[in-house]
Amino acid sequence: MNLPSKKRSGLKRMLITVVIGLSLGYLALVAFVYVRQPKMLYFPTREIEQTPAAIGLSFDEVRLKTADGLSIAAWHIPAPDARAVLLFCHGNGGNISHRLDSIRIFHDLGLSVLIFDYRGYGMSEGEPTEKGTYLDAEAAWNFLVKEKGVDPARIVIFGRSLGSAVAAELAMRRKAGALIIESGFSSITDIGRKYYPHMPVSLITRFHYATVDKVGSLALPKLFIHSPEDEIIPYAQGMKLYERAAEPKEFLTLRGGHNEGFLLSGELYINGLQQFIAKYF
Repeated sequence: MNLPSKKRSGLKRMLITVVIGLSLGYLALVAFVYVRQPKMLYFPTREIEQTPAAIGLSFDEVRLKTADGLSIAAWHIPAPDARAVLLFCHGNGGNISHRLDSIRIFHDLGLSVLIFDYRGYGMSEGEPTEKGTYLDAEAAWNFLVKEKGVDPARIVIFGRSLGSAVAAELAMRRKAGALIIESGFSSITDIGRKYYPHMPVSLITRFHYATVDKVGSLALPKLFIHSPEDEIIPYAQGMKLYERAAEPKEFLTLRGGHNEGFLLSGELYINGLQQFIAKYF
């Protein structure tokens, strides 16, 4: 059916208006995501809810000085006759006071623990950035090696979730005894593609945390831990890290979701850690 020219031109103008409106809306959404990225990645809380004393562990409150001059809060929890020291890089939410379950597990495995809060988390100064989280981890390393006199070969760098990327970067910069990556992701770009499949993630991402580009050059012993039931970071990304990693490497499969998998897995998790630690320390 042929429409009158006036109607055709009216429909054309309406179509152009709709396309322009949709395009502007899409660009506004992309701009919003670009600006809001730090708030979408970091979820710090300031309040310290409890300390290791709540689970019967003695500890020292420590202040770490970063290379760019910030004061970072940390706890040092010594274990008697410790076989090694675990440097704990936690995830993107909460603060060190929300990691007591893990501290207990590591302590019971005969590991001393140093856990720190990234800048902007807990009692640490500043605001979190990718470069800043790397500097925070370096400050924790320097405390162990320079102030506590710990042999680097006795340090296990541990990272969970976001902390896995921080831990991998630290393992690139410093030569440790072992690296444990739990619930790790391959890169922020890969995570972004999962949650924003219709956006030009690679063009707008302001963060990298590209662990996948680092594990292939790390020669120290590595343990990768992930659950197929992880609802936040796909199991496939944990496997991707393992497959890209250089030897020596091991993989431990958990059950349960992202935040509680290590607890739900119980003895499976603890035994896996025990075997890995006993093999190298």
